[in-house]
Order: sequence, then C-alpha cells, then structure tokens
Amino acid sequence: MAERSARGEGKAMDRTRQLPEPDRKWADYRLRERVCVFSASSKSPRTVLFCRFQEYLYSSVHGTKDATLTAKLVARLSWFFISKKDWFEIVWFSVMESLWKLLYLLEPAPVTLIVTAVAVTFGSAFRALNYGKEMERNRDWSEASITLDRSQALMIPIMSSCSLLLMFYLFSSVSQLLTAFTAIASVSSLFFSFSPFAAYIKSRYGLADPHVSRCCSKSFTRIQGLLLVACFLTVSAWLVSGHWILNNLLGISICIAFVSHVRLPNIKICAILLACLFVYDIFWVFFSERFFGANVMVSVATQQASNPVHTVANSLSLPGLQLITKKLELPVKIVFPRNLLGSTASGGNATDFMMLGLGDMAIPAMLLALVLCFDYRKSRDPMNLLDLHSSKGHRYIWYALPGYAIGLVTALAAGVLTHSPQPALLYLVPSTLGPVIVVSWIRKELPELWEGSMSSGNDKARQIEV
Repeated sequence: MAERSARGEGKAMDRTRQLPEPDRKWADYRLRERVCVFSASSKSPRTVLFCRFQEYLYSSVHGTKDATLTAKLVARLSWFFISKKDWFEIVWFSVMESLWKLLYLLEPAPVTLIVTAVAVTFGSAFRALNYGKEMERNRDWSEASITLDRSQALMIPIMSSCSLLLMFYLFSSVSQLLTAFTAIASVSSLFFSFSPFAAYIKSRYGLADPHVSRCCSKSFTRIQGLLLVACFLTVSAWLVSGHWILNNLLGISICIAFVSHVRLPNIKICAILLACLFVYDIFWVFFSERFFGANVMVSVATQQASNPVHTVANSLSLPGLQLITKKLELPVKIVFPRNLLGSTASGGNATDFMMLGLGDMAIPAMLLALVLCFDYRKSRDPMNLLDLHSSKGHRYIWYALPGYAIGLVTALAAGVLTHSPQPALLYLVPSTLGPVIVVSWIRKELPELWEGSMSSGNDKARQIEV
C-alpha cells in the first residue's frame, strides 16, 4: 500500500513538472502539504481559484494561532459564495486578495504615519499663517520669508534633480558634511517651531522674562535661552543615538520652518510648482532605473549618513564609543517601524521602516498655507478662521486638507498592492490642488486666487505676503 502511494505521488510530481513555472511551484507546494492537489485532467479555473485563494490565506496567517482553521474556514466560505462563471471567480479572487492586502493599512504603523503626516501638513500651514501675522504686527523683516516667482518655481525641480544625482553618486563622500549642516539647521528649526509654545507658557503663567543676552542683532530672553539649550540637547541626542523618534522630531521641525519661510503668492505659481514636482517625482521613482541602473529616489532615501560624532570619538578614543551610532538616518523623511508597538530600535534595515519624504508634506503644506491665508483675508472674524459653519461657506482649507489625507492613503494603498515604491506627489497633487481649483471656480473666486490680486488699502494691516 505504501509502495502504491509513493508510486502515485511520483506520478503526481511528474504531472506538476509539465505545468508553467508559477503553477508548478504552487502544485509542488500543495503536493507536499497534502492540500488541494489536482491532476492535469481535473484542473478547472474554479478548482485552481479555490486552491490559490486557500494557499494565499495559509501563507497570510502562517504561524498564528488556529491558522489552519482560519484559512480553511474563510476559503470554504469563499467557495460557497463564488459564482460558477470563471470570469467572476477571477474577479472575486482579485478583489478578496486586494482587500486582504489593504488590511495592512489598519495596522499601527500606517495609521500613525497618516495621522502624523496630516497633522504636520496642517500644523506647518497654520504656523506659516501665524508667522506672517507676527512679522506684519511687529514690522520685523529681519527674517523675511521668500516668495517664489515663476522662474524660481520652474528651477526648483531642476535643482532638486541635480541634488538628487549628487547624493546618488557622491553621498558617501559628503555625508559627514551633510550631517553637520543638517544638525545646525535642525537646531534653528526646532527653536523656530517651539518658540510659540515658549511664548504661550510665558503669557499663560505671567513669567518674568528679562533680556539676558544679545546675539546676531537679536535680544534673547531667559526662556528663549533655555529653549535654545533644549534644542541643542535634542540634536545632540539624535547625533548620539540616531533614534527614529528624534529623527522624526527634527524632520517635522524642518518642514514647519521651510513652509513658514518659503511662500507661494497665488494658485498660478502653486500650480506651476506642483505640476513640475509631479513630473519630477514620477520620473525619479518610476523611470530613473532605466537611465541610471538603479532607482535613484529610493536609493537616496534609504541611504544612511556617516556620523561625524562617531568619527571624532573614534579618532580620540573616547570612552563610551559603543554608545554612539555609526550611521544616521538624515531627517529628510519621517519613519515608523513596521512593527511599531513591538520595536524601539534606534536603527535597522530601511526595509523595516515605513517612510514618507519631507517634500511629500512640505509641498502640499505650501498649498495649504496659501489657501489658509486666503481664508484669513476673506474672513470677517479672524478668530473664527477654522469655523466650519462660517457665513462664507466652508473654508478652502477644509477641502485641501481632506484631499491630502485621501491622496496619502491612496499612495500607501498603491504601494501595498503593487509591492513597489510610489511617487506620493502622483496622488497628492491632484487630490489637493484639484478640489481647491474646482471649488474656487464654482464660487467664482478662481481669478482672485489665480492671480493673487487681493490688495485692499483699508485692509493692508491684515495682508500677508504668501
């Protein structure tokens, strides 16, 4: 009996070798598992579909409690409800497989990434609005923001492409210098981002805050001095540990500072910039491998920089060298461990993290800052700027912000379904710029937004150059 069984199994193995490569691998697997083995004569689309769906479920829940029971139960339910039409079976399987994959977006890491990106984008736009009001109120133009014109908007993708190629070919040579510049910029960005909180604490508790020093033609108070020390300590902790939470904090502060200091004058310049970056992102993610032999965008995004602190400590043979990380993730992106609740590691392989570039937050945030400023100018009561039930109707910010969230979720879903990197701006540009243009056209406010001609002599005190 055992001999006959072995002979039958050998014949089944011979039959599977006649199948195409994917089917042969799958049939061999099923033969070993004694599950869903079929012969060439009995192989129908219905049987194949059931077996493949069952296999997918087995592989998805492998290693979990009651994995076999769960897979069989769901597969048999699918078998019961599926139509006899072969085309419908294929569609059913494809839909079920896609939905099963998309469940990944409900895990802690993707949810945290989405919530963080939306919050940072809105916070950057709101900080830009308040910063403009502060400058207008104090008549302090020592830190005046840059307002982009058409030529600058066209040059940004070109300069970004040159920087990308420089990082791709010479990153190892300039990484330590780049880390040093990033650390300095991070201190400044952290100070800028947390200054409103320091001012709030001072006014909330009525703290005395005398001027204690003067630096770079600016007076520093005691609270500002303490804040500056805290910023230095935060950046120092990042240089030593390279922890992803500190990396995210620095990246968020850089994004906020960038959006506050680089402004868009109107929707026309905004559309030019977004259209150019739309093409830029698609080319460097989808087509750069054909020209440069590797995905330039992904390669640059996942490279780790050499830590100059570790280099100095190593050359001086300082104690505690093993506590200083050798490589650093530069804060040009926010990252979250895929196993968010079970991982507190400071480093690791780039594939163990979900990431989103700062540009995918900063560029849409510039659009949000523009429409938020427009909402502020059109608002009769600035205190009710974010009121959803304004007499002027819904604010533009409440069309652009949900559009950003939808575009981001779509980008992540596309990445999950295709198992490949996605250019986020491919989804974010239409989902943010589109609603603003359509709604402004319906309201007959598009010419005003398009040209930015919102000047009014009586309203000059409230105007902000965006």
